Amino acid sequence: MKNIFNLTKKYFISTAILLLVASACSEDMLNEKPLDFLSPNNAYTTVPGIRQGINGLESSVRDFWYASNDEQYPMTFGDGTDLCYYGEAPGGATKLANYQVEMTPQNDRFSAYWDRNYIIIQRANVLIEAINAANSSIWLSDTQKKAYLAESMFFRAYAYRMLVALYGDVPLISEPTKSAKTDYVRSPKAEVYKLMEEDLKFGVANLPARGKEEAPGRITQGAAGHFLSECYIAQGKYQLAVDAATVVIDNSGYALMTTRFGSTKQVFGTGDVLLDLFAYGNQNLATNKEAIWVIQIEPNVTGGSQFGGERGWGPRYFGVSKTPDNKNAFSGQPANPGYLDTLGRGVAWCRPTNFTAYYMWKDNWSNDIRNAPHHIKRSFYYDSPTSIYNKKKIDLKALGAGRPTMQDTTNYIYPFFMKQADPLNHFVNLIQAGGGYTHKDVYATRLAETILLRAEAYIGLANKPMAAADINAIRNRAKAKPVDPANVDIDYLLDERARELYTEEMRHITLRRTGKLLERVRKYCNNPVFPACNIQDYNVLFPIPQKQIDLNINAKIEQNPGYAK
Repeated sequence: MKNIFNLTKKYFISTAILLLVASACSEDMLNEKPLDFLSPNNAYTTVPGIRQGINGLESSVRDFWYASNDEQYPMTFGDGTDLCYYGEAPGGATKLANYQVEMTPQNDRFSAYWDRNYIIIQRANVLIEAINAANSSIWLSDTQKKAYLAESMFFRAYAYRMLVALYGDVPLISEPTKSAKTDYVRSPKAEVYKLMEEDLKFGVANLPARGKEEAPGRITQGAAGHFLSECYIAQGKYQLAVDAATVVIDNSGYALMTTRFGSTKQVFGTGDVLLDLFAYGNQNLATNKEAIWVIQIEPNVTGGSQFGGERGWGPRYFGVSKTPDNKNAFSGQPANPGYLDTLGRGVAWCRPTNFTAYYMWKDNWSNDIRNAPHHIKRSFYYDSPTSIYNKKKIDLKALGAGRPTMQDTTNYIYPFFMKQADPLNHFVNLIQAGGGYTHKDVYATRLAETILLRAEAYIGLANKPMAAADINAIRNRAKAKPVDPANVDIDYLLDERARELYTEEMRHITLRRTGKLLERVRKYCNNPVFPACNIQDYNVLFPIPQKQIDLNINAKIEQNPGYAK
């Protein structure tokens, strides 16, 4: 049976703005009649078919973020920002180690953000049109129809969220594209935000409430309300943002988790509720009231996937190949089923900056549970039974002269944020503990971030006491000292987001929304080869892909300032 996930392929080529000039041929040859293959005309006419179309949208988001493109997610979640840089090769020209060289209109790693999001938009538009055109008799109720429509609209708004944040003004497409198109123009951000608002408000009104969704990972009112609040903040509509976030926080059945729950392997001997939040199998539990939208990884089902959390954020500790007495540093090297299965096989694509690893904890080093040893592993030990150093802490200085000093500290040994690890839960490539990939489900949105969004909106309203109250709700759970309202500003809010959401939030979107990208990258990004990763003033926006400009032959798409053709 053919997969409906692929059935719109012939339509979204142009909407991804991978534009083609049609060859000279008769119209009859171009008009396909779906007699023996799936198309929107015959697949999206039943509820199961429409449901599979929505599953395709979910899969598109999951694959872009977590599975199919390892080049994208390290950049999306923080490389080249104040929080981390490319530790495997900080002197290279990938994963934003060097903005000046890498961020160009010709670089496919940046055009991928454009192409993939427009593919999602096209798929959503096709599905929206099909739902509206479907025979009313297929639905159990008008409520069911509106819920499916709202879910499709949510994904359209979600894709535009990334596009407008990264590129600024972008072509606004709200209907399916059904033929080659070469006259796109960039729409003002205000028009894009208007469509996003409409889509997300429809979602708040018509998506299922928490716990009423058809399956784990399906979109709920809470997810729509969360991103509606963010959309308002991006436009400076701070009171509307507060109102939207408040509905999610106070009236949607969500709550910060403050007591232990679920099933958690306490590999390092201690634990707390935050460890439970990120433990395998706990993300979709009904008792987990903090989860708003969870990306489903699912290793044991057909169509399941994987996430390179350990690969991306974990250090390549096994690169320390020898002990000081010249024995193998890790037994069974390079694949030790004991030590390796605990820490995974890191590559160090995302090496935390000194700000992330040290400075942001300085006032609460011992009491903030987010800095506890089971959350941030700072000490690594030899596992070498024949060595006198067996089980002793690795001291790079004791290894003598001639060491690759930079590689030691950017690639091999650095603080590992264990929320991206999954000790003793590897399902594939067991000889290498999954090769750096894990299979636990991943938060796209949890209530802690919604609370911090509301705090950000309160800062925009100059209401520091209310902003402090929200920030302190997060800090109280972490047992950190509360912040005084007088000390609350946008930088403090960004610091708290880093403490709570590092490896989870799309930091590039956050810094661009707050207007803090250049300042904070230049202040905190301590890439040892390219300070601040050579960020340039014009990098506040991504370049429009040159291939889209060149193919758009019947109208002009202006390039963002600063980027040469």
